[in-house]
Amino acid sequence: MRALLVAASILAGAAVAAGPAAAEPQKLWELDGLRQPESALFDASGGVIYVSEVVGDMRAKDGVGAISKVSPDGKMVEADWVTGLDAPKGLALSGGKLYVADIDQLVEIEIASARIVARHPVPGAIFLNDVASDPAGRVFVSDTMTNTIWTLQGGEMKPWLKHDALKGPNGLTVEGDGMIVAGFGKPPSDGQAAVPGNLVEAPLSGETARDLGDGSPVGALDGLVALGGGKYLATDYLKGPLYLIDAKGSFEVLAELPPGSADLSFDPASRTAFVPLNKAGKLLAFRIP
Repeated sequence: MRALLVAASILAGAAVAAGPAAAEPQKLWELDGLRQPESALFDASGGVIYVSEVVGDMRAKDGVGAISKVSPDGKMVEADWVTGLDAPKGLALSGGKLYVADIDQLVEIEIASARIVARHPVPGAIFLNDVASDPAGRVFVSDTMTNTIWTLQGGEMKPWLKHDALKGPNGLTVEGDGMIVAGFGKPPSDGQAAVPGNLVEAPLSGETARDLGDGSPVGALDGLVALGGGKYLATDYLKGPLYLIDAKGSFEVLAELPPGSADLSFDPASRTAFVPLNKAGKLLAFRIP
């Protein structure tokens, strides 16, 4: 979903999780030389990680952004697999297509041919960030700056949910019959979070949104994945940490990372999290206990 190129902001970062601390994740590998990687998406069927690379200004329509392919063991498979994007961010798979958030449009890529087959403009969008899909094949994309989540229906983009409770929606993940949203902050102003964000939940009917758990402020949340059992991993773009958050809203720092940690992905089979570091130009892999 996700990253905002912003000035530092003072955000709450003290862990408040109850009970014993989670075991520290094991770092497996690190791939450097990437060009502002914003999103990583593990594709189990293809045995590959798709990585969106901004290659420039986060908001510039310059056509220099790209998608590259990386192996699950941290080797570059194909740089510039798809080019001609502006500032690509969040990624999602659905129906043999890779969907990419690209400033104010949702780009549709046919995986088999590595070809852009459609660009879906999003009316009034300012900063499209993360993308998610549900089992019915619907594709969702967050617009952090307008507190809106959109969905692709019949080839057209339609507002799915616009609500102040989304708190600057960034990372998205579909879980069961609901959507979990990582809030960057409420409200974002010129890219800077005035109030730390937290996790928010919404039914897939898109009727409303509310805090997940007690709504304790966490940070400038960016990437989000569900681990199951009411546990979530989220990154903090401004400060860097990888958080473990539970359904009550409690959280703790699993790993200290530099600012720029962005839209992560998770392979449940190997319990591996793939975390892009946008500012450092790296992709990291961690085994989550």
